[in-house]
Amino acid sequence: MTPGARAQTAIELLDELPADRPADQYLSRYFRSHRFIGAKDRRAIAQLVYDVLRRRAQLDWWVANGDAAASDNRQRVIAALVLIDHWDADAIAGAFDGGQYRPRPLSDHEAAVLGRIGANGTGLDAPGQSDEVRSNYPAWLQAELQASLGEALAREMAALLEPAPLDLRVNRLKASRDRASEFLAEEDAETAPTLQSPDGLRLTKRRTLPTLKTFNEGLVEVQDEGSQLAALLVDARPGHRVADYCAGGGGKTLAMAATMQNQGRIIACDTDERRLAAIGPRLARAGVTIAEGALLDEDGQGEGLEANSFDRVLVDAPCSGTGAWRRSPDAKWRFTEADLAAEIARQRTILATAADLPKLDGGRLVYVTCSILRSENEAQIEWFLAARPDYALLPVGDILADTVGGTAPEADDTLRLSPARTGTDGFFVAVLERKP
Repeated sequence: MTPGARAQTAIELLDELPADRPADQYLSRYFRSHRFIGAKDRRAIAQLVYDVLRRRAQLDWWVANGDAAASDNRQRVIAALVLIDHWDADAIAGAFDGGQYRPRPLSDHEAAVLGRIGANGTGLDAPGQSDEVRSNYPAWLQAELQASLGEALAREMAALLEPAPLDLRVNRLKASRDRASEFLAEEDAETAPTLQSPDGLRLTKRRTLPTLKTFNEGLVEVQDEGSQLAALLVDARPGHRVADYCAGGGGKTLAMAATMQNQGRIIACDTDERRLAAIGPRLARAGVTIAEGALLDEDGQGEGLEANSFDRVLVDAPCSGTGAWRRSPDAKWRFTEADLAAEIARQRTILATAADLPKLDGGRLVYVTCSILRSENEAQIEWFLAARPDYALLPVGDILADTVGGTAPEADDTLRLSPARTGTDGFFVAVLERKP
């Protein structure tokens, strides 16, 4: 593909991104259906799309000459090519010439914008940019983020602008971490052990996992190191009865089955029948025999979910997803203040329902989000403990010492993970135990 054709494809993909599907899933499906696009072209197109999504606030600032007005994706792509990829005016004009598969020529307005941006020569950062513009997050989240992150705000936002690594969790039911690493190396998939999770491997270069025998035979699963730590904190043991109350794709169900040595019972719950159905093939590949699905009704009830009967209940709550902005930078521009209020209310409803499931004496409720916002994390635990005096907060640090060991990240009563602090996605974990 020509540089212009790559730019035009990126513009079209940005324009067509659906509101209900993450960008990475959409791009993956697009490239699978356009296999004539070579690997080098795919990488260049995807990089340009992600540059625009990650740096949208700054690109808009430059296009609008310092105002906060929104741009269209064509102007954002032009600005990204100049400010991030360092194209000059001649390169832009050569690519935007209206040729086959290439963008139409620049309008007079676009040419003026290009001239102004190109003449500045300062890069993306510039005097006069507000905190939210410089760090590329929605202005309405400023107070929330400041209250949640304090002095670490700029550092954490900078880390969330970086590409995320690809982590794998080794399936203890089929291999040790060292053996899985050896098998992957034989398939030219080099890895390094994760620094905190004892089950994690981090790929040192991208590979198409479904082409690897080690993946297809269930020795490894894709799972961010932070998510692995959250699953370990459930402390699900052989013989336990466990409910994965918001199972989603089943990643933590698989992880818990491994720590349980395939002994006991896990009920993976979700309100979406399609997501539950998708868990089946993953369980089979991993050799997990102790898990079954349960479809939740609108009241959060499902088959097999008897009150006071579970040793562990994991609530991996739906949330803002702010901790996963590295992977889904498009999500931050779609999420609204009303969405946050709705998620907070939804989390409380889920917690209130799930709280009746653990056993009366020592059953545990583990609350997890992939959010960095205090309103979805510590504030929810404060609300819960006030509403349910029959629960107590267990110090996460003690549980980490037992389940993870000496490589565990620092934690006190609860665990906060983030790209800048721990090199993982952003996660929050609180472990609550039912009092005798």
